[in-house]
Order: sequence, then structure tokens, then C-alpha cells
Amino acid sequence: MSVIESTTGLAGRDRYTISEVAALTGLSAHTLRWYERIGLMPHVDRSHTGQRRFTERDLAWLAFVGKLRLTGMPVADMVRYAELVREGDHTHAERRALLEATRRDVLDRIAELRSALAVLDVKIDHYGTTCGGPSS
Repeated sequence: MSVIESTTGLAGRDRYTISEVAALTGLSAHTLRWYERIGLMPHVDRSHTGQRRFTERDLAWLAFVGKLRLTGMPVADMVRYAELVREGDHTHAERRALLEATRRDVLDRIAELRSALAVLDVKIDHYGTTCGGPSS
């Protein structure tokens, strides 16, 4: 079961319109088209009338891209990763290197946020003491 299936209750569906995908992912139809245009989305099938028809695999990919966005990975790196996926298994080492670099960036950001949190905690404790309120 995919992430989308487990969170939406749409298990068993095999095709989704762009408006359904927009509703499921929170991405606008414009963003979905842009992802496809820049190469971040793999080829999306079309119906006989030309409407995009997204698959469960497309939804799983979009969930992964959403996680990459949360990491702060630059769009250019996400597109490069997508290109590497399309190129095949011989690109595993380069894909891993991209993900490892992003992981290091995330760990650096976590450390920065922990440092900022510690400063906030000190200030909150200070105000709790000087104002007579409870400290954290």
C-alpha cells in the first residue's frame, strides 16, 4: 500500500485526474504541470481526450518529491535526481551521493534549530523567573 493509499483511503484506484491529484497532494494543477514540464515528474499518461492520468506510482513519486522539498533540496537537484532515476540502475551511486549531501544539509539545519531552541529556552526561563511565572 502506498503512502497516498494509506492516507486517503483510495486504495484500488489506478488513475487520477490532475484535479484529484491536486486535492490529494495539496499541490496546484499549475505546480503539477510545471513539475512535468521541468522534468521533475516522469511522463504522465494521457487519456484519449488528452487529460493527464496519474497513477499510484506517480502519487508515490510526488510524496517523495514533497519530502525532498521539506529537506530544502534545490529544485535543480531534485530534477537531476529524477533524471538519474530515468537513466536507470547504473546511476545508483550518483543518486545516493545526492541524497547523502542533502542529508548532511538537513543535519546541519537541525543543529542550527537546536541551537536556536536552546536560546529560546533560556529566554523563556528568564522571563518565567523575572515575571514570577513557571519556568519550562
